[in-house]
Amino acid sequence: MDDPTELIPAVDLTPGSPGAVADRIESGAKFTNGRGMAVIKDGIKASNQSAERLAKPRWLRARIQGGETYENVKAIVHEHRLATVCEEAKCPNISECWSAGTATIMLMGDVCTRACRFCAVNTGNPRGWLDSEEPDNTARAVQLMGLKYVVLTSVNRDDLPDGGAGHYAACVGRTKDVNPATAVEALTPDFLGVLSDVETVVDSGIEVFAQNVETVRRLTHPVRDPRASYEQTLSVLRHAKEYRPDVLTKTSLMLGLGERDEEILEALDDLREAKVDIVTFGQYLQPTKHHLPIQRYVTPEQFAEYREWGLARGFLEVVSGVLVRSSYRAEQVLEKNNVGLGAS
Repeated sequence: MDDPTELIPAVDLTPGSPGAVADRIESGAKFTNGRGMAVIKDGIKASNQSAERLAKPRWLRARIQGGETYENVKAIVHEHRLATVCEEAKCPNISECWSAGTATIMLMGDVCTRACRFCAVNTGNPRGWLDSEEPDNTARAVQLMGLKYVVLTSVNRDDLPDGGAGHYAACVGRTKDVNPATAVEALTPDFLGVLSDVETVVDSGIEVFAQNVETVRRLTHPVRDPRASYEQTLSVLRHAKEYRPDVLTKTSLMLGLGERDEEILEALDDLREAKVDIVTFGQYLQPTKHHLPIQRYVTPEQFAEYREWGLARGFLEVVSGVLVRSSYRAEQVLEKNNVGLGAS
């Protein structure tokens, strides 16, 4: 952070803490969190951007669910001081997934060292902080939720020598020790393209290795942080598959950022050349006024067509729909039915 004098006084935003008051901080504001880290709320500094948002189409409706299972998942996540991408990234499917007893656990805290212009996760410099109890807490939470399939993701941790790969692997290993029948998907950072760090995670006992390309080649910048790149993600995915052919590989693209159909086709060809097994497509939804604006809303019929494009190229499965996210109902993906999504 360049100007610590601008920081809002410290508040405790530790996930699950009694004093968590993240909703008091305005999006784009600088503040100091409960661990003393200088952070930007929702990942992007406040701006004067005032472009009108496109009107939401009739088909863009998240399912609102709740009940005992939802509340149980929420309580377990917070009791064990776990961050989830469901909450931190403002996922539109949190109600549906938590009501189904599934959650995507976000490792290594809720502060990312990068500032991608589509993402609402807080950004800052954790300065090497890690929770030594996180492997045990993660394993116990998965056990209490009774999960048969869990997605473990994380913020980027460029402040750590190995990008957090060792800690990531420890969380996977402990989860497997406590829950040997649970399948684990690792939705990881790119580790700055350091392939030995990729190997550390791939060797940890996972069934699925995922790293998101996010968008087409032309739009990678400005959509993603400058430290990420289209080719770097392809390299990571390619190496993971070559290193451990038995581990499935997976990636995700957001649509609605200005990509063209021919660029989507190019991305599919590039990903297939890298031996990626599973692709997901979803609609980009601008999380705050400071993030990149939506250029178009993709229709359900177009999502169905993009799925067919992918299947025709030999992907094991292509999950494609308006509210799909990379970890959306991930436990269902091998049923090869677009996780039950229809075209309307």
